[in-house]
Amino acid sequence: MYATRRFRYCPVCGSSHFEANGPKSLRCSDCQFELFVNASAAYVALIYDDQGRLLVVRRRCEPARGTLDLPGGFADAGETAETGVAREVKEETGLDVTNVRFLFSLPNIYHYSGVDIPTLDLFFACEVSDLATLRAGDDAAEVLWLRPDELHPADFGLASIRRAVEKLKLAAEEHGGTRN
Repeated sequence: MYATRRFRYCPVCGSSHFEANGPKSLRCSDCQFELFVNASAAYVALIYDDQGRLLVVRRRCEPARGTLDLPGGFADAGETAETGVAREVKEETGLDVTNVRFLFSLPNIYHYSGVDIPTLDLFFACEVSDLATLRAGDDAAEVLWLRPDELHPADFGLASIRRAVEKLKLAAEEHGGTRN
């Protein structure tokens, strides 16, 4: 359920006259506050080892607990996308990102606590300094390295990640199993 259908009270004055004002906002008829429900930014890291394997994590928490994922997470206020993806990689894998390159973005719906949160997922190619510090942490229950032929989109629990894995597999097939 989208937030525009879930919230019932104005966060400014507490009025129950907080109603949909189109598909993307809610407006309070008492204090005139308008809340826009915009996409939240999220970061996703693509990290390969020297054998061409992709680093994936197993989700420790809902949504999609137990499914595969790529390291990443939500943006924090006041950070750049580059520092945010590095922070998320550190939290989930213990790795230090040394170089970041934006690749593409995908819209997503992240279902959390009974609310569908629209997200804009930003995908980055990340290089790391030392794989010896690799460990599962934060929202990751496990870290794994998978070859392109071992990537199965259905194993990934979030829709945008499945679409990204499909893109990666297509790109690998077009380039003879190698990544760019």
